[in-house]
Amino acid sequence: MTGSDIAPKKELGQHFLVDENLLGVIGRLAELAPEDVVLEVGPGLGVLTRYLVERVATVHAVEVDYALVCVLGERFGDRANLELRHGDALRLDLAALEPSPTKLVANLPYHIATPLVVESLDGLPTVELWCVMVQREVADRFFAQPSTKAYGAVSVLVQLAAERTGFHPVSRTVFRPRPNVDSALVAFRRRAAFDFDAHARVSPVVTAAFAHRRKRLANSLELSGVATRDEAADALKAIGKDPAARAEELAPPEFVELAEALGA
Repeated sequence: MTGSDIAPKKELGQHFLVDENLLGVIGRLAELAPEDVVLEVGPGLGVLTRYLVERVATVHAVEVDYALVCVLGERFGDRANLELRHGDALRLDLAALEPSPTKLVANLPYHIATPLVVESLDGLPTVELWCVMVQREVADRFFAQPSTKAYGAVSVLVQLAAERTGFHPVSRTVFRPRPNVDSALVAFRRRAAFDFDAHARVSPVVTAAFAHRRKRLANSLELSGVATRDEAADALKAIGKDPAARAEELAPPEFVELAEALGA
């Protein structure tokens, strides 16, 4: 079976990267180096995979579609630095990969992009840099500012862990089939002072705070079982915020303060 025989599966969110002109941009934003160990999720037809295996020490390519695994195996069977795995990236133990990945570089399937990135912040401690192609609205959400429509739990969790290092809008024409939404490449690097324990403690508070977005933060925390409304209001007062504040009014560092005030 060849790549041209493969029909993209809508239920898997498959939009294959077919334009190689974008590869140079990915290489620059990913800051690829010969010693890198790269995790690629959703390699598709292998356009990006080929670019990566020619430039880095090891590529772990994870593909859920077995038909594509067969194509990739035939296409790259002679590449000793490619580790091809069949499975759902959200279910596989990616932290057990050897050698451990130092970068996540991928054209991510739309339906797993957000959970995969968020889970990788804590779940893949050796990853220092991400360069991912995602829907434009997802890319904007990662680094949205407080009190904006795009700002949410994902924004807080990503920004506490990393800082954006690059952004590049992507034309719909680089994919087959052409998607109905705009895409973008976004690159970000783990913060040097990232505290895994603190991030794990603040994550439930952040998730609960935005779980009921139309409600005040204290009410949302109570409905989510994180704290009583009075406890949440007192914690907001303690960090200098209005007890009636909504989640989107707090900047990422203020959620760390809030979690500490709640004893999380």
